[in-house]
Amino acid sequence: MTLENNQEPEIEVTVEETVVEELTDTQDPREALALNEELDPDSLQGAVEAILMVAEVPLSLVHLATSLNTPVPQIKAAVLKAKADFDGADGSRPRGFELREVGGGWRVFVREEYEWAVREFISNENPTKLSQAALETLAVIAYRQPIARGQIASIRGVNVDTVVKTLLSRGLITELFTDSETGAINYGTTETFLETLGINALEDLPLISPYLPDATADFDSSNGQ
Repeated sequence: MTLENNQEPEIEVTVEETVVEELTDTQDPREALALNEELDPDSLQGAVEAILMVAEVPLSLVHLATSLNTPVPQIKAAVLKAKADFDGADGSRPRGFELREVGGGWRVFVREEYEWAVREFISNENPTKLSQAALETLAVIAYRQPIARGQIASIRGVNVDTVVKTLLSRGLITELFTDSETGAINYGTTETFLETLGINALEDLPLISPYLPDATADFDSSNGQ
C-alpha cells in the first residue's frame, strides 16, 4: 500500500492497552486499585514473606506495617498465617525454614531438623569460623557482661586483645561503656549475638553452672540467671 502526501500511518492504541503496558511486575499492586485500596490477605502475606526472606535482621510488626503502609493487626495476621503455612499447619509438608520471633522481631530461620544440610553446605564453602579461643571469650562476655578486657583475660588466663577485636568486627559484642575510675572499656553482647543463637534475651541462655562443677553459682547469677 502506498501512502499519499507522506502521511504517517495511523496507529490505534486504546487507553486500556496503554495502562497495561505501563504496569510492570515490580509495581505496587495497590497502584492499580481504586482509591488506594488495601491489599487482599493473600497479597499482603506474600509481601510480608518476601520482605522477611531478604531481611538480615528481625523485623518488628511496626516496621513491617510502616513499610507496607498497612495496619499492625493485619500485618500480625499475615505473619502468623505465614508462620502456620511454613509449619505445614494445613497438612502440607513443613518447609525447610521457619518464622521465629527473636530479638524483638520476626525473621526466617533454617528449621532445626534441616540444620545438618546447611552445615554440610557451609562446610563445603570453607567459611571463616570462630576459633575455640573466640568462642570461649564470647561465652565469658555473654555470661559476665558488662565485663572489661582485663577481667576476661583473668578468667581465661591468656591475652584476649586479638580475640576481642575479632568479636567486635563480627558484630557479636560491643563496647557498652568506659569505667570512669579505671578507664577500662566494658563489653557486652549485641542483638546480632541473640539473632545468631535464635533467642530473644540473655535470660534465655542456658545455665552454665551444671557444666562447671568446680565453679560457683555466682557465674550464672552475675548474668541475672
